[in-house]
Amino acid sequence: MKLMILGATGAVGSQVLNQASKDSWFETIVAPTRRPLATPGQVHNPVTPFDLPLPPADWWAVDAVICCLGTTLKQAGSKQAFYRVDHDLVIACAEQARAAGARVFVLNSSLGANEKSRSFYLQTKGEVESAVARMGFERVVLARPSLIDAEREESRPAEKLGLITSRLLAPVIPKRYRPVSAATIAAALLREVTGEPGVSYLDNSAMTLMPKDHP
Repeated sequence: MKLMILGATGAVGSQVLNQASKDSWFETIVAPTRRPLATPGQVHNPVTPFDLPLPPADWWAVDAVICCLGTTLKQAGSKQAFYRVDHDLVIACAEQARAAGARVFVLNSSLGANEKSRSFYLQTKGEVESAVARMGFERVVLARPSLIDAEREESRPAEKLGLITSRLLAPVIPKRYRPVSAATIAAALLREVTGEPGVSYLDNSAMTLMPKDHP
């Protein structure tokens, strides 16, 4: 299988890249990024500015895509800039991959994603989920983790406080709301590149299941 990983420099995306590069099931791994990566031999790392509109390229031709693209309002600097990355860029990448023949799209979204949400963040995530689901991929998986337990390069005080609180309260918090590690999410996303056609959803409970073998 030829796999594309979008967002390979992020907390979850880097874990996806690390785990996929050790899995012989993936004949080729394509990981386009804005800056070069130190990657194993089977990883093709096109360096691209990711400016919209995206230019066509032959490396979009893959079997499956795992998308972990995303930013924060603080990083983006404005709602408009955030929307351009978490909505416009994700959809543009999905369209390019679909046009090049990709059959599977696995999206790392968010718990609570809903295009009718009053939260700008969750509304954006919901809009992207709906758009990807309508693109004609044979299989679409929408992963909705809660707080991601990972080391970040940038400071996220609110997220850090939330993680500390959630860890303390973990025994009494329903599993779908507990923090989940970036490595666990990555393993779940990789498991989902194969499966039945259609649109499916993953929450924390499903992400912590035992791995399944590739067909």
